Amino acid sequence: MVFDGGRARVVDDLEVRGPGPGEVLVAIAAAGLCHSDLSVVDGTIPFPVPVVLGHEGAGVVEAVGPGVSHVRPGDHVALSTLASCGTCSQCDRGRPTMCRRAIGRPGQPFSRGGQPLFTFASASVFAERTVVKAVQAVRIPDAVPFTSAALIGCGVLTGVGAALNRARVGRGDSVVVIGTGGIGLNVIQGARIGGALRIVAVDTNPAKEAPAREFGATHFVNAAEVPDTVAAVRQILPTGADHTFECVGSTALIRQAVDLLDRGGQAVLLGVPPADAEASFLVSSMYLDKSILGCRYGSSRPQHDIALYADLYREGVLKLDELVTATYPVEDFAKAADDAHHGRVARGVLTF
Repeated sequence: MVFDGGRARVVDDLEVRGPGPGEVLVAIAAAGLCHSDLSVVDGTIPFPVPVVLGHEGAGVVEAVGPGVSHVRPGDHVALSTLASCGTCSQCDRGRPTMCRRAIGRPGQPFSRGGQPLFTFASASVFAERTVVKAVQAVRIPDAVPFTSAALIGCGVLTGVGAALNRARVGRGDSVVVIGTGGIGLNVIQGARIGGALRIVAVDTNPAKEAPAREFGATHFVNAAEVPDTVAAVRQILPTGADHTFECVGSTALIRQAVDLLDRGGQAVLLGVPPADAEASFLVSSMYLDKSILGCRYGSSRPQHDIALYADLYREGVLKLDELVTATYPVEDFAKAADDAHHGRVARGVLTF
């Protein structure tokens, strides 16, 4: 799947080189379609072209380069987009999401007609094969379906990680999740796993209520039917929430997330607005120990967290299969993108 700056299309003449030192060649079996991929296509996320899209993937290791020992050919793996170096001060502190070399790794393993193509999010999984850094390939049990495992590497790491790693939702806490797409549903189940007592899901689509409750929401507010969303949520949480999560990328909703905080509460920003977007809030409202937190990739440690989430899935604690609303052959990318754009799916998954 190549985006040339005008449109994204399936091609059959893409070439990928073999793995070099510290790299892994993976045959992709399934890849989730995330809004970040669509944001490259619509220009919300500026990215050089031509580029091979896709960053949520799972598949089978075909070959490994020199120095790779933690996976071998035949292993099932889920891929992360975090190509962290492992040696900088942030990696050494257990904060690989803060590694300055984690995104935009050097090298262009793909080519087409002799022209090199860019790699998206260090992964480019909308291809039959891709080359990633070894640290990005995490072995998973063979029993985890590829269509479900593919989602761990972005949506699950981001949403569940935001709740458990960044916000550190604890037992008895109150949570508001604004936007219940793929990321929002994972925030909801992360909050449930963390022990939140009340989880309020907010969305403009009434069809989102059933999946939100399935993933752990205790309440649902249809923002399209109430005159004041903040007031409606405060009917449920009169003093506000311990944690709010904005999962849409709207500056107006960021303001709502801040306005819904209780004393000592924290608003976690997960949605991706345009790069030059600015949000506002009342400074005076923050003096009761409230916080606004950015969150990159769920503050995750992928080698640890992907393996953990695979185990939680096998134990029936973490929902993955339920995230997959529809699967599409990669040739049906246009339909998958349209369904995602119109909110018809929690996550669509492309198969190869």
